[in-house]
Amino acid sequence: MKSKRHIYLNMKTLEAAQSIVSRIAARHLPLSTETAAVPDSVGRTLAEPVFARLSSPAFHSAAMDGIAVNAEDTYGAAEYDPKILTEGENAFYVNTGNMLPENTNAVIMIEHVNISEDGRITVEAPAYPWRHVRKVGEDIVATELLFPTNHVVTPYCIGALLSGGLFKVNVQRKPKILIIPTGSELADVSDTDIETMQPGRIIESNSHVLGNLVNACGGEYRRHPIVSDDFETIKNAVDQAVHGEYDIVLVLGGSSAGSEDYSGDVIRELGEIHVHGVTMMPGKPVVIGVVKNKPVFGVPGYPVSAIMVFEQFIGPLICKLLGKPYGERNVIDVLPTRKIPSKLGLEEFVRVKIGVVGDKTVATPLPRAAGCITSITEADGIIRIPNHIEGLNSSEPVSAELLRPESSIRETVVVVGSHDNSLDILADRLKKTDNRFSLSSSHVGSMGGLMAVKRGMCHMAGTHLLDAEDGSYNISYIERYLPDVEVRLVHLVRRDQGLIVAKGNPKNVSGVEDLTRKEIRYINRQGGSGTRILLDYRLQQLKIDSSMISGYENEEFTHMAIAAAVSSGAADAGLGVHAAARALNLDFIPVVTEQYDIVIPACFFESDSIQTLLQVIRSPEFIKQVESLGGYGTERTGEILL
Repeated sequence: MKSKRHIYLNMKTLEAAQSIVSRIAARHLPLSTETAAVPDSVGRTLAEPVFARLSSPAFHSAAMDGIAVNAEDTYGAAEYDPKILTEGENAFYVNTGNMLPENTNAVIMIEHVNISEDGRITVEAPAYPWRHVRKVGEDIVATELLFPTNHVVTPYCIGALLSGGLFKVNVQRKPKILIIPTGSELADVSDTDIETMQPGRIIESNSHVLGNLVNACGGEYRRHPIVSDDFETIKNAVDQAVHGEYDIVLVLGGSSAGSEDYSGDVIRELGEIHVHGVTMMPGKPVVIGVVKNKPVFGVPGYPVSAIMVFEQFIGPLICKLLGKPYGERNVIDVLPTRKIPSKLGLEEFVRVKIGVVGDKTVATPLPRAAGCITSITEADGIIRIPNHIEGLNSSEPVSAELLRPESSIRETVVVVGSHDNSLDILADRLKKTDNRFSLSSSHVGSMGGLMAVKRGMCHMAGTHLLDAEDGSYNISYIERYLPDVEVRLVHLVRRDQGLIVAKGNPKNVSGVEDLTRKEIRYINRQGGSGTRILLDYRLQQLKIDSSMISGYENEEFTHMAIAAAVSSGAADAGLGVHAAARALNLDFIPVVTEQYDIVIPACFFESDSIQTLLQVIRSPEFIKQVESLGGYGTERTGEILL
């Protein structure tokens, strides 16, 4: 088929597209049923009501260890006038769960019974009818309804079903979903060697992510081998799927507007397209159609887009076919740490990190690119920005859907400020030391960290701000920008900052002055970061105008992003820490050894989480692991400077 570009001519709103999917689901109800053994039925949806076949207990049984009696035989018993009973006649030893002997209706606990040397049984208090007895049907009465149609079986349900005499149940058949990954650039994880993988190849992961999401919803998936970007090949795969056993088909990739995006054309030729493009981000390019009366989705290739499309359409469809609700998330109010802009006309799903700082629950946006899978794995929640507004203000609370338990968010140490590789080690060591606590770091630069402390938006901030007047670090900035906030300054590391260049230094960069050469493409850190301030200080010393540096305006937010840009060939040099260069096997040209500290508001300093964190910072294990990164000095690590 001839390649062509596609244009979204008639995008649907999210609500409209969800209604269409709901109507598609209604046409496929009900699914066929099957029988499942009760012990294996957890997670399955009951296809019919289940009624008890047995009562539980099925007989009167002892609820305590003791003696079973007819209560009337003990009436009048008192400490001064005990009743004497005879074993085997009007007193019977029983253990918990034993069936009560005939003509008994109560159990006296063994510790309330006196047994003489000659075996006589005396009781000094009367028993009451049915005291310490589980009567027939106390839990379940035969013929009563245990669970209704569409009930999802839980581990707890197994006990009730078995106790009620049910060993098999009729359940909804699991919807069968075929996942077809497409893309000539994709490499299969089962036959890929990282060391020999060709440039331009991408490890296919979306099918494995969506497949496990299918399982979590109660469906059953099979993964088709990767299909290249060829219209006829994709068409044949979809055609075979809809003529086979599958209820839903997912075509991964090729749903957008590129010349080799064939999902929409395939669905259109084989069946009918109901939606091509939804006013949501990520996930806009989704295709929703029906072929041979079966739902077929064109799922975007970017990982976060694929996940969002699943959560908004495919997961709810699977659950609707099974007659159960799609999982609802807890929602809490949060305060964005900064303004979050958004596009009018698109409903945006912003992934955020969340923590409780004092009396505020704060949310910091993560990278919003649809290709950043870590923006989901690192997220604590999702903020939805409606399609009729242009963004969110930092001063107004908004709702966030939680991706983690609220209890874990309350124990999160929120770090905002400058990036350093040692923070990753600190996060791991903190979790290992005390599983209650976790570290959530957002990289907005040293000045951004100080401003977050000033506004009460974090528990601590990483900073390495050089005072050009006296060569000191951080203290003068704290005095200038946080005059009304009592803080503690704790030294974390000394680290080597320098120019990161490709292995072998092919452009022969020797120092900052070489950045003015026309053939050198530079990658910069964002304004307000300590690294940016350091560069500008050195440029001022050398009397170099920043306009002379090609790429000065191109910014990244972390040292590892600088190293990645150099490693990929997108830049020839960037200022960053030695550890980042070493991690990606790049060369490093030292410029300065600097001081990296953490600023902690005094109101949080004595908290369990911060004291545990300080314990970790001072531990030999943390120090040894940081030193192994290269380019770090730890002689004063953990020292309180202010």
